[in-house]
Amino acid sequence: MSPISVIITIAAYFVILFTISYIAGRKADNEGFFVGNRKSAWYVVAFAMIGTAIPLAVTGGFHVDGFMDTMDAFHSYQPREKKLEILKDSHIGAFSVICLVLYELIYIGAYSEIDAVRQAGIVAAGFFLSRCLSGIAAMTFPGAKKEGLLYMFTSKAHERTVKTALFLQTAAVAVLMLYLDGVTGVAVLVGAGLTFLYYYKKCKKELGGITGDTEGYFVTVCECVIVVAAAVCEIIR
Repeated sequence: MSPISVIITIAAYFVILFTISYIAGRKADNEGFFVGNRKSAWYVVAFAMIGTAIPLAVTGGFHVDGFMDTMDAFHSYQPREKKLEILKDSHIGAFSVICLVLYELIYIGAYSEIDAVRQAGIVAAGFFLSRCLSGIAAMTFPGAKKEGLLYMFTSKAHERTVKTALFLQTAAVAVLMLYLDGVTGVAVLVGAGLTFLYYYKKCKKELGGITGDTEGYFVTVCECVIVVAAAVCEIIR
């Protein structure tokens, strides 16, 4: 990245930060900053916290583990071979923790804005969609290495049968989302599709392909994008 691009990115970040701070805090005092003037409904907070915890509780953090390993690798800015070694390292680094905290803040904030049953249904279907897309990526995208669980599973799978099943399931869940709410369904599907494309380009550039860890990274990021898209549609209505 050129110095000019870095300066523009930092300047844009601070402009957005100060704009949001002004809009959100122009009528707030110290108490409002720390406790929200005690006007936040407890059930909304509980809904957001429980909704955020469900993916972790159900999977045991399996995908988040891949997300954290991938964040350490991407933010190491090392050669490709070194990044692949970082993915295999069981220890976590500072970047993975920072990215996970940022991720959870975004996820909780977005989830707290969802209060309609149909939007909640679309978010629930999003868990299924993210895994279908992950499966398609595993069977379609090039692998970064010729070892590991991902390679073992994909090399032994019946490619045509698996792909057909995954595409049919993806189409079915897409139809369900559009049926529940057309606008939100389109927003979520576009967001998931763009995340899918970004995942391919990012992993191809950084690692030369995908791994089991990057699959967990994709599922985690895709779920967050789906929640954010649903929340935005809920807010602007």
